[in-house]
Amino acid sequence: MNCKVWFITGASRGFGRVWAEAALGRGDKVAATARKVADIADLTERFGDAVLLLALDVTNADQVKQAVQEAHTHFGRLDVVLNNAGYSLVGMIEEASEADVRAEFDTNYFGPLRVIQAALPLLRRQGSGHILGVSSTLGHVAMPLIG
Repeated sequence: MNCKVWFITGASRGFGRVWAEAALGRGDKVAATARKVADIADLTERFGDAVLLLALDVTNADQVKQAVQEAHTHFGRLDVVLNNAGYSLVGMIEEASEADVRAEFDTNYFGPLRVIQAALPLLRRQGSGHILGVSSTLGHVAMPLIG
């Protein structure tokens, strides 16, 4: 089996957690990130040195650069960069504050952009790697209270 090295944002729950566990379960290595490392600490207990836990808030550009670089240095390469961190702003459009909408864009749009900008030079230097972006069907299908 060909071992891959993953960098996964938002690994504390949802799809990020599922992908982290699946990659580790198949023998890959994972830099698992979450805003609170305590939320992913059990991965180390289960998978040992195959996982690197990193605190990461994708709205913090300096922290993004540091986490991506630390993962690359720790494992020696990154094969898959999975932009998964994000959330939905629940509420009526006319009731959402501009600050709330900006916070959602800072996480869901600029967060992945920051990760890509930090990872792409490393992937170019190593001559390989994949960047995957996770989205939601909410971009295609409207739902009540999620404007």
